[in-house]
Amino acid sequence: MKNVSIIGGGVLGSQIAFQSAFFDCNVSMYARSEASVERIQEKLEKLIPIYGAYFNNPKKAQAAHDSIKISMDMNEVLADSDVMIESIAENLEAKQTLYESIQGIAPKKTIFLTNSSTMMPSSFRDFTDRPDRFLALHFANSIWQNNIAEVMSHDTTDPKYNQIVMDFAKQINMVPILVKKEQPGYILNSLLVPLLQSAEMLYANGVGDVETIDRTWMISTGAPLGPFAILDVVGLTTAYNISLQAAQANPKLNAVTDMLKEYIDAGKLGVATGEGFYKYPNPSYKDPNFLKG
Repeated sequence: MKNVSIIGGGVLGSQIAFQSAFFDCNVSMYARSEASVERIQEKLEKLIPIYGAYFNNPKKAQAAHDSIKISMDMNEVLADSDVMIESIAENLEAKQTLYESIQGIAPKKTIFLTNSSTMMPSSFRDFTDRPDRFLALHFANSIWQNNIAEVMSHDTTDPKYNQIVMDFAKQINMVPILVKKEQPGYILNSLLVPLLQSAEMLYANGVGDVETIDRTWMISTGAPLGPFAILDVVGLTTAYNISLQAAQANPKLNAVTDMLKEYIDAGKLGVATGEGFYKYPNPSYKDPNFLKG
């Protein structure tokens, strides 16, 4: 599993690419436009000092960055690919379009993996030309340190690929977590998303403001971050897409969706844009006095 193709150059897509390259994989990333190429390059450049410091190896971090290829040619990205990791928006139609577009392009050997945050792989396996070699590999944000990789297959995945993908996860320094039964949100997001949505509901309904809600959680549990600080890291666009889907079953979440859309329309997408629920690089929750009220 040496040749890794990444489709989706957002926060996690870029991290997955860098992690794979740092641990000696040949990485190719797909970009839809010149503007996408520039955005991906910016994200990758920011990861150089992070990986250099965390692994105490700046030279290897620079080499990993320099080895990553970015192309607008899907044929080039998928050529000789051992594994393709999809990390695009949480939108079923977008995923359907992508998977249908790469049928016949990827080599037969290529294993397809989705990093979808909340959607089950069985929801869009039929859009692929290889449901037996299609499963989920889900990463947490800041994957160099929060290095779990959740492996989740579906009822038509050939079981042998669970182990193959877990071995690949170990190869790139992840701790593989086998999800034994297909479950929306895997294990991590089944725990995390309800917390974040509860916080969003409290804010959207005027029960508490952002800092009060985060401060309450951090003081009460000893957590290093509150839910809104986590949302800024995840990105408000991802949170909006998740909320939009959940609101179909729970109309109470429409207030959350509306609130998130206001932030997104204002360009406040989280850490990536310098402002979300907090302003960066110096958000108030990092102030030593934040937990003192």
